[in-house]
Amino acid sequence: MNTAAEITVSGLVQGVGFRWFTQKRATELNLNGFVRNSEDGNVLVEVEGDRRQIEILIEKLHKGPAFSRVKDLNIVWKECESRFENFYIKD
Repeated sequence: MNTAAEITVSGLVQGVGFRWFTQKRATELNLNGFVRNSEDGNVLVEVEGDRRQIEILIEKLHKGPAFSRVKDLNIVWKECESRFENFYIKD
């Protein structure tokens, strides 16, 4: 069953390849949505797909790419609206 999540990642997550890392992992898990930097220094992820696959993505986001330092993830589960056809980096 498909679901959606809005994930805010805080810590040292900008300028370290975090958006690219997220896009690659989400695509590998057949998830749709986007990732973008927010003005407050966090990274915002909106994702749709199989709940278990999203949970796997969340585990990967906790670790992040090599030079990142993830402090916290805030996850808000939502109803899936099937708004996305792929997973992309949003400017």
